[in-house]
Amino acid sequence: MIDVDADGVVEFTQALVRIPSTNDPGRRERAAAELVAAKMREWGWEPAVYEAAPDRPNVVAVVEGGGGDGPTLMFEGHTDVVTEGDLSTWTVDPFGAEIRGGRLYGRGSADMKSGLAATLFATRALQLAGPFPGRIKVCALADEEGLMIGAHHFVSEGLAADVDGAIVAEPEAGEICAVAKGALRLRVDLTGKMAHGAMPQHGRNPLPAVGSLLVGLRSLQAELQGRHPAHEHLGEVYVTPTVLRAGSEEQVNVIPAVASVFVDVRTIPGVEHKDVADRVAALAACDGIAAEVSVLVDRPPVDVPVSDPVVAALAAAHRTVTGEEPVYGGVPGSTDGTVLTHWGGIPSVVYGPGGKWIAHQSDEYVEVAEIVRCTRVFAEAARRFLNGDF
Repeated sequence: MIDVDADGVVEFTQALVRIPSTNDPGRRERAAAELVAAKMREWGWEPAVYEAAPDRPNVVAVVEGGGGDGPTLMFEGHTDVVTEGDLSTWTVDPFGAEIRGGRLYGRGSADMKSGLAATLFATRALQLAGPFPGRIKVCALADEEGLMIGAHHFVSEGLAADVDGAIVAEPEAGEICAVAKGALRLRVDLTGKMAHGAMPQHGRNPLPAVGSLLVGLRSLQAELQGRHPAHEHLGEVYVTPTVLRAGSEEQVNVIPAVASVFVDVRTIPGVEHKDVADRVAALAACDGIAAEVSVLVDRPPVDVPVSDPVVAALAAAHRTVTGEEPVYGGVPGSTDGTVLTHWGGIPSVVYGPGGKWIAHQSDEYVEVAEIVRCTRVFAEAARRFLNGDF
């Protein structure tokens, strides 16, 4: 088994967690990205820093194996975290990185600074173990928790073109996730005509159309679930209205001219997003009310075969390091892997330290032993992928 710096990866995770690189204005990812770049330079790597957006850098280092021609493996993690939320719900400092009872606590400890640290230290361990064919591209990207601008910038800059497989180090509780749900977020604007509440005949009220749309969305969900049976790892298709906007409580006597409905659609392989958006548009067009549907987010499902080399190498590594058969699962949301696979053409698989459901919660934590174990798995997975040993 490849020797890894167990103390180092835990200490580096703590250092990352202590940086409040939240995905909100004023804090952002720069300090965390600078820490990653500094560690890379300490090891003699030459990281490139790309400004995906103002104050939101991507850090990318290419580590050549020195063992001749071979494939390119990408390790990917993100430097941003969600905000800590209500501090009164935490029993620890959300940015203290305290270790208690074998658990490292703090915002981003699981999602996903421990996974990011593990990718760096796994690559370093393989490098120190001797020459290997090909190369590893180690990437710390910005804004995964938002619009994934870091991953989109990575692809648009052409940096995905030479990558043969990607391991995304999100927390999955030891599951190997080669499939992920798609996300389609829609905004429906319904435009009628403003009028006095006492004289509705002079206006066109968009709110009844909202009611019809909401009923139609429930029927659409049932139809999609009937046509697309629940996925083994991802479950059902969901069509969920999440936000309604219309009128003003200060003017209850006014028929609003405009109403908006926001819809969060979660899909599984086989569901075409354009068809869903078209169906929602058709449902919204009624009662003479003009309807406009805008696509806010379009992230198709990911469905990489478990036989793909990057998945097979990871499964073999998990078996070697843990002595257990791998468990396959699915990502309930979307990750940067969605962008890398669909827009970058890279087969991706998600696997990393931390509980599958602990992300974004108060008292977020990761088991220290799991950080070290995943670092070993990543190092072995890289060795196997680059040597074709899977």
